[in-house]
Amino acid sequence: MESVWHGHLMHAPQYQITPKLIDGLYTEAMVLADEARSYFDSDRAREISPADVAVAFSCESLKVTTRLMHVIAWLLNQKAIRAGEIHASDIMRELDELGYAPATDDWMVQRMPEEARTLIMASEDLYYRVQRISSHIYAEQENTPMPHRMIERLRQNF
Repeated sequence: MESVWHGHLMHAPQYQITPKLIDGLYTEAMVLADEARSYFDSDRAREISPADVAVAFSCESLKVTTRLMHVIAWLLNQKAIRAGEIHASDIMRELDELGYAPATDDWMVQRMPEEARTLIMASEDLYYRVQRISSHIYAEQENTPMPHRMIERLRQNF
């Protein structure tokens, strides 16, 4: 993608999805998943009241888990592609996209303990960062002409 800025032709920045980036995000997701599991299974989590906050807390803990599992699955898929275990073109797009995770109810989360809010927001932040990366990958693939994709696939196979 190109644009003009003060009479100069400018190219849109190219993002490089590197193994280091994937590994860093994977480590972050696994650490966050462990922290969330530890917190949501703790006695502190079971003592939340009033009842409406306790129910919302349970829902939010499921949302956190869903976000993190989608992120981890997507990252593992990317690792497999980069390791050559599977070819990106062999994957149905629906299976390779980052799965849907419902948004947090900010109003209710503000009534929860600080540690819960921190975990919820961290899971959302990680999910949205990975979602942007995923969207960028597929936007690039869709904008590449079919003959170029075929040549690239041949190049990778030989």
